[in-house]
Amino acid sequence: MPISSRVVINLTVVLLTVGLLALVGIIGMTVWLGEKARIYAEDATGARNTRVSAVELRAALQSAESSQRGYLLGGNEIYLAPYDSAKTEAFSYLQRLKSSLTAFPQTARLIERLSQVVAEKIDEMDRTIVLKRELHDTEALAVFGGNRGKALMDEANVFLSSMIRTSDERLTGGLAQQRLNASWLRWVSVIGGLVIILVVSAVILTIYRYTREVAHTRDQVQSLNATLEQRVKDRTVDLAQARDKAEVLLAEVNHRVANSLAMVSSLVRLQSRTMTDKVAQDALKETQARIDAIASVHKSLYSSGDARFVDFDEYLSSLLGNIETAMREEGHGASLRYNLDALRLRPDTSVNLGVIATELVTNAFKYAYPNRSGEVRVRLTRLSGDQAELVVEDDGVGRGADVLPKGTGLGTRIVNAMARTIGADVEYFVRHPGFGARLAFACPAELA
Repeated sequence: MPISSRVVINLTVVLLTVGLLALVGIIGMTVWLGEKARIYAEDATGARNTRVSAVELRAALQSAESSQRGYLLGGNEIYLAPYDSAKTEAFSYLQRLKSSLTAFPQTARLIERLSQVVAEKIDEMDRTIVLKRELHDTEALAVFGGNRGKALMDEANVFLSSMIRTSDERLTGGLAQQRLNASWLRWVSVIGGLVIILVVSAVILTIYRYTREVAHTRDQVQSLNATLEQRVKDRTVDLAQARDKAEVLLAEVNHRVANSLAMVSSLVRLQSRTMTDKVAQDALKETQARIDAIASVHKSLYSSGDARFVDFDEYLSSLLGNIETAMREEGHGASLRYNLDALRLRPDTSVNLGVIATELVTNAFKYAYPNRSGEVRVRLTRLSGDQAELVVEDDGVGRGADVLPKGTGLGTRIVNAMARTIGADVEYFVRHPGFGARLAFACPAELA
């Protein structure tokens, strides 16, 4: 069933609206998770401060009690050297503990009782030391030997142990929530990215079909009877105008899609810079690289003059240059060298191969040379028959062919999915030293 320009435009608008909604969903989820990460970070800081204060307060009380015991039993003033500093630290950490629990009104009575216990314990120790200095040894030992001091210390230990356990539970819960947020962000990014890819593919397919139908109609007009030559000429002019309009529309759509994807990439990059969660930040950077790979295909389409095909070697050369620049800005010291045969491919094949190359080269930069610089090599070779080959390899630390990849493994799943889309398989091979990946794919002779 033929499609009209109005259908093409309406369908394009609908599809781009769907892509925009997917983008808004990614950004909205990213902002929301970023705010939750900030709240959890503040709560974790408070829990950590509470725990440190409780631990140090308990240690200060124990140190003061040890100094008191040594002085009462040994009578040597040297045992009192750490006593005053331990007592000062105990009051200081008690004050810090009160400050860190200000946001929790339910602990007010607990803090009040703990303050009373600490004060009574220190008063009891001060009294025994004064009695010892005034040579009232019997009275000092009687106070020391009573159960009052032990009961106060035990009560303080119960309070402080409860605070430490509660702080640990807060830290553990916050960490689990952060992991859950990171998982949500990854899934939203993957699903949103797939929706955008499907939208772009549908737009390309619709416009490509429209262009082919215009060309087919032109060929039918040219085959009319010679008696209709003038009508054929008139119709040919009309068809040529329609074709030009379709080509302009296709170029404009590719231009707009490339600009929209560039804007998406910029927004994702800006959002990643505001993230404090390293996992979320890395996920956004990987998403940005994949979006850039797709955007480069559309830039090639509207600048090449032929929207049906992509000069894949030129597109891949530009893409690799951008990847190398981005990796160096992130502090990776590897260099990139590539040797690319001239190939012309269809846009959908170019998109899949571009994303695959992005994932493989990025992984090589990140993991091949953790402690030194090195070289990452990319080869694009036209093989005999209707086949071509893409190889990415390095001389780095390497890994076994059956060893699970580093990181989240999402990149490997994307590579395998893209390879299956174009009817190819990725072969990983071990080098000595280093590691590599090889992808053989179909490349018809009439295109290459």
